Amino acid sequence: MQISGNTILITGGGSGIGRALAEAFHKRGNQVIVAGRRQAALDEVAEANPGIATATVDLSDARDIARFAAQIAGDHPRLNALLNNAGIMQPENWSAENVDLATAEATIATNLLAPLRLTAALLPLLRKQAKSTVLTVSSGLAFLPLAPTPTYSATKAAIHSFSESLRYQLKDTNVDVIEIAPPYVQTELMGAQQASDPHAMPLAAFIDEVMQILETQPDAHEVLVQRVHPLRFAAEQGREGYAKAFAQLNDAFAAR
Repeated sequence: MQISGNTILITGGGSGIGRALAEAFHKRGNQVIVAGRRQAALDEVAEANPGIATATVDLSDARDIARFAAQIAGDHPRLNALLNNAGIMQPENWSAENVDLATAEATIATNLLAPLRLTAALLPLLRKQAKSTVLTVSSGLAFLPLAPTPTYSATKAAIHSFSESLRYQLKDTNVDVIEIAPPYVQTELMGAQQASDPHAMPLAAFIDEVMQILETQPDAHEVLVQRVHPLRFAAEQGREGYAKAFAQLNDAFAAR
């Protein structure tokens, strides 16, 4: 992926990793459009970064995604990069006598169905450009799941798998597919306390390393900061090694 001169749409761009990536791409000479549900959060990004455009969308609503995609195609006909970043992460209690599926269903709608729908809607536009990129954001938990957030981990595993297949299907086209797999990062994904959790990777350090990888490895298909390697490659330690890593991850989380 070229690091500058793109017109890039970033979902979930009002906060956290999405906002930080939007600002990083903006500083490198890209036209950036941040999208999300809350206009106030998007306006804050745009005010702090003159030149960044905004657009609202409800990613849990298939009809609104279709409307949004048509709006983006009309307003930004040179769009050549889509970064599917928006996501939610909430704990679930599957040991309860009656499991409430509301969280699981909302997670699947936002984390999995939304990027599939938006990618499908924008692919015709992306294929019109000389060179385009679809970027997906999975997670280290796609490879080593966190038991208290089973559906989140499952959707991120699905995003990894989808990214692999999409890349293969588009290999003879002008559209590349890049997967970014973050570790645990200091954002407010699971609440305000996460933003200062010493166990999490500082957001600025994560963004710096991601952008360095994109700049120095333009043909990379997976963007993996060093801190995510133990999660990403847990399965390569064999069954016993994987089981040990799984237990360590989940026992450590339970002890917090």
